[in-house]
Amino acid sequence: MLRLEPVTISEAKRFVKRFHRHHQPPQGALFAIGASDGEQIVGVAIIGRPVARMNQDGYTAEVTRLATDGTHNACSFLYGAARRAAKDLGYRRLITYILQSEPGTSLRAAGWELTGETAGGSWSVPSRRRVDKHPLQAKFRFEAPMG
Repeated sequence: MLRLEPVTISEAKRFVKRFHRHHQPPQGALFAIGASDGEQIVGVAIIGRPVARMNQDGYTAEVTRLATDGTHNACSFLYGAARRAAKDLGYRRLITYILQSEPGTSLRAAGWELTGETAGGSWSVPSRRRVDKHPLQAKFRFEAPMG
């Protein structure tokens, strides 16, 4: 039986660094939540401001990282908890992105809806060069119903 546990953003970032398959921890965050099996943290979700500027309206939050140790149902448990927490904090929209090579099963199980696609690619531009440390493939955008 999974249960919610408070975790600091620093603790969540350490967990992501250890368990996330293809991303490093995000730079910033609004809050983080943890899932416990009663003995230890088995997963974390980090929720922050949207990465894309066009989504930064003050009412939208983004699950920027979610990582588990593989515990059954931990991902969908955390996606559901992130939606409830964001809604209770006054956010009107909660989004996340996954690689198109990922199935999105946990998001769908938590009631999230596929709302779009992105072409992927690099954040590096001539005016602001960056080193890409993440997959550049296309992504799906999911949104949590907040009604």
